[in-house]
Amino acid sequence: MDRNTNLSADMQQKLSIPNKYGEKLVGILHDTGSQHLVILCHGCRSSKNDKILVTIAAALEKEGISAFRLDFSGNGESEGSLQLGSYSKEVEDIRSVVEYFVGSKRSPIAVLGHSKGGDAVILYACKYDDIPAMVNLSSPCFLKSGMEEVFGKDIWDKLKKDGSVDVKYKTESMTEGLNTDMCDALVPIDANCRVLTVHGDADDVIPVESAKEFAKMVRNHELIIIPGANHGYTSQHEEMVAAVLPFLKECMSRAST
Repeated sequence: MDRNTNLSADMQQKLSIPNKYGEKLVGILHDTGSQHLVILCHGCRSSKNDKILVTIAAALEKEGISAFRLDFSGNGESEGSLQLGSYSKEVEDIRSVVEYFVGSKRSPIAVLGHSKGGDAVILYACKYDDIPAMVNLSSPCFLKSGMEEVFGKDIWDKLKKDGSVDVKYKTESMTEGLNTDMCDALVPIDANCRVLTVHGDADDVIPVESAKEFAKMVRNHELIIIPGANHGYTSQHEEMVAAVLPFLKECMSRAST
């Protein structure tokens, strides 16, 4: 096993957290004993067990930083229906997790999301100002970008035609995703919220230009482009961690002072 994904079983705890809709959100807490933690969010049709999240959680463990890998509602082990185009519900899932840990006397110092999860993280920062830092991995600045590649051509063609795939994908959710204007949505993000965007220049799902657009629109923003990295950082996990970890360690340092 890669040393970066060698997680300590005795540090891991499965948690079930209710969201505002009465659904149970399931996640894995990597408890290093630190009250500070990072919330990790997966992309479309993925789960808390995505290798990107597992790799980052392992790296944080080594630095003594706790982490929580979340299954959004309708994904992985969490309750609820899968809603491909819903961002507002994922934002509220994050909110429920943040409130849970604050109520447990822990301090979320950053929220990280990959792909669609990155947009949920950014939109969370636009709605709430209770987390000082966000990490956006390879998410689309314009939400229509990359949808065919993310969903698959058959699903995407049906979404464009009907607005839904079957009864468990709500038409309203698809409309929300397609009509969300990130340029407008990013306006209220707090200037004190620090945002890191990491993107691969070989991403054939979400073009790297998307990351450059985020850099133009977010005020307190740092951009790191990883040469040769694809959407899942398949051969560049170490480079991805090297880009993300110093930012999160600085978040930890700021929170501890």
